[in-house]
Amino acid sequence: MPASRDVVFVDGARTPFGKAGPKGMYAETRADDLIVAVIRELLRRHPELPAERIDEVAIAATTQIGDQGLTLGRIAGILAGLPRSVPGFSIDRMCAGAMTAVTAVAGGIAFGAYDVAIAGGVEHMGRHPMGEGVDPNPRFVSEKLVDPSALNMGMTAENLHDRFPHLTKQRADAFAAASQAKLAKAYADGKIEPDLVAVTTRSVEHGWGLAIKDEPPRPGTTVEELAGLKTPFRPHGRVTAGNAAGLNDGATACILASADTAAELGLPVKMSLVGYGFAGVDPSVMGIGPIPSTEKALKATGLSIEDIGLFELNEAFAVQVLSFLDHYGIADDDPRVNPYGGAIATGHPLASSGVRLMTQLASEFADHPEVRYGLTAMCVGIGQGGSVIWANPHYAGAAA
Repeated sequence: MPASRDVVFVDGARTPFGKAGPKGMYAETRADDLIVAVIRELLRRHPELPAERIDEVAIAATTQIGDQGLTLGRIAGILAGLPRSVPGFSIDRMCAGAMTAVTAVAGGIAFGAYDVAIAGGVEHMGRHPMGEGVDPNPRFVSEKLVDPSALNMGMTAENLHDRFPHLTKQRADAFAAASQAKLAKAYADGKIEPDLVAVTTRSVEHGWGLAIKDEPPRPGTTVEELAGLKTPFRPHGRVTAGNAAGLNDGATACILASADTAAELGLPVKMSLVGYGFAGVDPSVMGIGPIPSTEKALKATGLSIEDIGLFELNEAFAVQVLSFLDHYGIADDDPRVNPYGGAIATGHPLASSGVRLMTQLASEFADHPEVRYGLTAMCVGIGQGGSVIWANPHYAGAAA
C-alpha cells in the first residue's frame, strides 16, 4: 500500500459572480464557458505546470442539465485545451459541490492515484434554477421522510430561526450589513481582484461586454434598510433577500497537487490540506450542517476549534452562520470570520462556492502568518454540512 502523501492547494480563481436572471451579466453566456475561462486562466498563470501532468478534472454543478451537463469535468477539460489524455468527471453535492470536488481529488492525490488535479464548480442559476427537471420521489411526502419545508432552502432558514429564537432577525440583518461592508473594504484594499478572471459576455441587445467584478454586492447597505425588506418565505418571518445569498451565476476552480509534485514542478503552495468532514442533519434545518461536519473534521485531525485562526463560512443565510458561531461561542463580529465578506455580498452560485471560500482563505493566510489553521465550511441542501481544515504555509509561530 502506498504511503499517504501531503496535499497542497496551489492556486484558485473564479469568475466575477453575476445576478441570475434575464438582466444578469451572464444571461446569454453559457455555463460551460464560465468554467472553461477559469481553467484556462489557471493554466495561463502557471506555465510551469505542463498540461499533460494534470491527472483529473472534477467539476461540480447542482443542476446537471443543458450546458451544465454531459460530464462537465471532461467537457470543460477538452474545451479548455487540455490534452485528450486528461480525464474528467462531474460531481454533485448541491452547495458543497466544488468543496466535494476538492476533497475527492485530494483523496486521490493522497493515495497516489494523481499528482495534480483541477477541481471546481459552476452554477448558472439564471439558465438552470435549482431543481430544474427534478422529480422528487413521492415517498418523501407520503412516508413523511422529510418535512415539506426541507426542499425550500428559505423555509429551512426560517426553521432555524424557530429553533434558535435568540438568533433574531436584527442579528441576522446586522451580520448581513457587515458582510457587505467587509466585501467593499476588501475590494478597496485590492484583496478580491487577484482571484477574478475577466469573462467576455454577450448580449443580443447590448453586444459584447467584459465582466470584471461581482454584480451582487450592495456596498453601503445599512441595518435600517434591511429591516424594511419583505420576508418572502413566511408572513412576518425573519429571512429576507438582504440577509440571505441571492440567486447567482459563476464558476470557480483550483489546482491541487501532492507536496512533492509541487516541489518538483516549482508550483506555489498557498495552503496545505489537513483534513475534512461531511455530515448529515435533519433536512428541515439544513443550516446547522456545518456544526457536525466541523466536529468530524476536528476529530479526524486532532484539533480543537481554538486552533482555528480564520474562518471562511458560506453565508447561504445569515442565521446559518450565526448558529455556527453561537454553537462555538464566537462573537457575531469576530474579525476571524469572513474577513473579506461572504456570500450575502458576493453571491452564492451553489456548486461553485466551496472553492471561493478556499481561495479567499488562501489570500487571508498570506496576510496572517500568526495563524496556523483555517476552516472552510458550508451548509448543504437536503440536510448536510461540509468542513475542510487547511494549514497556513506562511505560519511563523504565535504573534509576539
